[in-house]
Amino acid sequence: MSEYYDGVLDEVMERVRPYVGAGTVADYIPQLAKVDPEQFGFTMATVGGDLHSIGSATTRFSMQSITKVFTLALVMGRSDHNVWARVHREPSGNAFNSLYQLEFENGIARNPFINPGAIVVTDQLLNDTGDAFTALRDLLREETGSPDLDTDHRTASSELATGDRNRALAYLMSGFGNMLEPVPEVLDHYVRQCAITISCEELALAGLLLARHGRRADGTSLLDQGQARRIMALMLTCGTYDAAGEFAYRIGLPCKSGVGGGILAIVPGRYSLAAWGPGLGEKGNSVSAALALEAFTDITGFSVF
Repeated sequence: MSEYYDGVLDEVMERVRPYVGAGTVADYIPQLAKVDPEQFGFTMATVGGDLHSIGSATTRFSMQSITKVFTLALVMGRSDHNVWARVHREPSGNAFNSLYQLEFENGIARNPFINPGAIVVTDQLLNDTGDAFTALRDLLREETGSPDLDTDHRTASSELATGDRNRALAYLMSGFGNMLEPVPEVLDHYVRQCAITISCEELALAGLLLARHGRRADGTSLLDQGQARRIMALMLTCGTYDAAGEFAYRIGLPCKSGVGGGILAIVPGRYSLAAWGPGLGEKGNSVSAALALEAFTDITGFSVF
């Protein structure tokens, strides 16, 4: 079986190679603007924990919005009934940091994977645990087996310094009574979460939490099967900014992207896939990572459809 996986990844690499470096790095976050775009990595993790990788799969990159999957999992594992009174579960159809939509909908974000929804989820986790960042960091360290996994403080600082839109979103929600904790404290935890760095191999291992339907690496359950299914449904419909329909059409797997260039995809019950390329397309998703996932599903036929 290992030879089969290696052959699949070799073919993925052949298809992606001409597009490595395509797109534009996320230059609105100063630290991300410094990342070399001529990099690409891909890892497939089986539910048994075996890894198969190509490219720069051990190079760490900024998780950014991919962290929102794991923050949501932590909240759902603790206070599922509370968070859904504060955030909806529908695609936004607008920019991930739209103030207009939030104002129009009385401070309730469309879904937990756009910025205002993710800020609410972080607020809920902070209220639940007293330390939202550490709760997320510890979960990722335990699932990956990497005790040194941590935030990049330079990236977090640059995001805070340029994060006026996130502050506006959070204070707008606070004005509608949809924040539990002080806005500056919530945003501090939120940006440190987004600035966590991870490699493709580590991200694929962390994603097995969902591929195993909520079961952790140590055999305990963070989520029940229904909760894991619902998170993956949100990944499919809301996980790739305004390109979720295109991803469902081209790839057919639950995906969550981040402007650091990473994309996490899940084949439920089988695999967790992590792809990374810093260059982003016009919708904010990695060009080479999306092509790699599309190639994988084309070659293997694995899809939720």
